[in-house]
Amino acid sequence: MHSFPIDPRCAGTVIVGMSGGVDSAVAALLLRRAGFAVQGLFMSNWDDEEAYCTAAEDFQDARRACETLDIPLHRVSFAAEYLERVFAHFLREYAAGRTPNPDVLCNREIKFGLCLDYMRRLGASWIATGHYARLRYTDRGTQLLKAADGAKDQSYFLHGVAPQALANTLFPIGELRKDDVRRLAHAAGLSVFDKPDSTGICFIGERRFQEFLSRHLHTTPGPIESADGVVVGEHRGLALYTLGQRSGLRVGGRAGAAAAPWYVASKDARRNALIVVQDPEHPLLMSDTFDVEQTHWLCEPQDDLECGVKTRYRQADLPGRIRLGTDGRTRVWLRAPARAVTPGQYAVFYRDDLCLGGGVISRARNASDAPATPAPAERAVAYNSVFTLGGS
Repeated sequence: MHSFPIDPRCAGTVIVGMSGGVDSAVAALLLRRAGFAVQGLFMSNWDDEEAYCTAAEDFQDARRACETLDIPLHRVSFAAEYLERVFAHFLREYAAGRTPNPDVLCNREIKFGLCLDYMRRLGASWIATGHYARLRYTDRGTQLLKAADGAKDQSYFLHGVAPQALANTLFPIGELRKDDVRRLAHAAGLSVFDKPDSTGICFIGERRFQEFLSRHLHTTPGPIESADGVVVGEHRGLALYTLGQRSGLRVGGRAGAAAAPWYVASKDARRNALIVVQDPEHPLLMSDTFDVEQTHWLCEPQDDLECGVKTRYRQADLPGRIRLGTDGRTRVWLRAPARAVTPGQYAVFYRDDLCLGGGVISRARNASDAPATPAPAERAVAYNSVFTLGGS
């Protein structure tokens, strides 16, 4: 039987964020077995009249899990706050031509921000979730570590959480592999033991991504061009595409070109042109230097630091070096060029399993010394994109 390792400081009531999935259910199971006074909390962040979001079904799964574990379940909605703090930012970034990651912002602003405050009002000493990550409590502060299961590690999405919040957080399944979690759930009679993992962005669900964005972003169509300037199609609006994208381009074959897929390589905001290439490692797609803004550190920042860098989730650590700029930006040099380093996404820094922090990629320079991608303010004007929270 797996037992949750109890830190000497751990005591009192813990409230587990119950998502309706197997991970949070097993987190609650392990904490209950460890002797905590456990309560559950189901959090709603999205009101969807078209029922693409699975919140209603997830709540029923969370309710059944809490009944099986004989623990109370609270329910709260942060939909209005999510709309203002996460979704509006999501749309602003796309309108500016960047590609945001709303999960990082949701963790910082909602799950380990508003929700943590709400749990404290319910009398909790600790918050717990089913995230695959680990925490190390030290005299110098709480350290965020990668999960034991590298394939499921979610520390990338947690790097922006305030250290004070992590100090009151527990990740009970951080030492487990996914197969172990499912076996524990099955043995405990939890009906979600074989529930598929959720994928994608919660508020989009099964909808086509471009169609969803088109409801909220008003963009201007323009040409799709090859790297040598030949028009090969028409795009629906630069904001609807991201670097490295292959699907959804609607570019057919052309005379003299190889019968190979096309990839988004860059965006020419001045001409409203989308540049595509057929080589997945074309120089336009490769970057070895980039800038990071809004850097959030989980430890004392160090200048001229050799570390591992992730520029996207599920990516192996890229060997690199970071320098702290006087303008608040962090400059990153990679030992080898990386593909599709995308403005708006997060770069997260590691020393082995220890997460040091991270920030938003603001501009990237490709390995062939081409000019850096335009600054956000320039793109926001040139893309001629505006957004609305109310849809089209």
